[in-house]
Amino acid sequence: MNSIVKVNNLSFEYITDEEKLKAIDNLNLEVKKGEFVAIIGHNGSGKSTLSKNLNAILMPSEGNILIDGLDTKEENNLWSIRQTAGMVFQNPDNQIVATVVEEDVAFGPENLGIEPHEIRNRVEESLKSVGMYELKDRQPHLLSGGQKQRVAIAGIIAMKPKCIIFDEATAMLDPSGRKEVMKTIKRLNKEENITTLHITHFMEEAVEADRVIVMEKGKKILEGTPREVFSNIEMLRSIGLDVPCMTELSSLLRQEGLDVDNDILTVDEMVMKLCQL
Repeated sequence: MNSIVKVNNLSFEYITDEEKLKAIDNLNLEVKKGEFVAIIGHNGSGKSTLSKNLNAILMPSEGNILIDGLDTKEENNLWSIRQTAGMVFQNPDNQIVATVVEEDVAFGPENLGIEPHEIRNRVEESLKSVGMYELKDRQPHLLSGGQKQRVAIAGIIAMKPKCIIFDEATAMLDPSGRKEVMKTIKRLNKEENITTLHITHFMEEAVEADRVIVMEKGKKILEGTPREVFSNIEMLRSIGLDVPCMTELSSLLRQEGLDVDNDILTVDEMVMKLCQL
């Protein structure tokens, strides 16, 4: 399995009149094609700065990033990079530009110069893939937050990216909206093999990933499967992060003397373990 994202010794500094702030510090990262990677960390850990570097919105201060073999520092590569790695932001209202859902989804392919009949096909396929086809004639401002975010995702899918970066795309949604969007993200990854980088501060969402990366002060401090990462309860707490609710519960049950594994992640796993006791 080939790599679609390679981050080599990446550092990034925000420069103001008074100081330099290093947001990313000598970071190395590799993401394989078809992989689902979650990146977690508290505010200021550098995860959103990383996402903007991956999409060439920001340029590395040091090091380089290759997206499907294309260096983000090369200006001639920017168009291809942004076609390869689509990005979904925190606030869907910032990505919706048209007054009708299907027109908004068509906006990206139109700017790529795609033929009209192909655009129609892509819009239909994309809206169906996120469960929004029945609302194609709806005005976006009449949609719920979760529905708006799914329209934003459809707009990215219509441009046929190999990779989608979700920069805290569920942060402004209620639990129902988050569930809708996570279901869409997982289906795109598992069924359509779209490489997924999901930057989030919801630990229950990170549980769904193939691999979890923990960032702190611009560095990668922990990496592994969700089970491996979230078993480090004390370390995660020490940097101000929570763990999934069921992992927290298993820790409390162990303290009370019950023979419960310390790497339980989901409700189903917890129910199964408790039934076995």
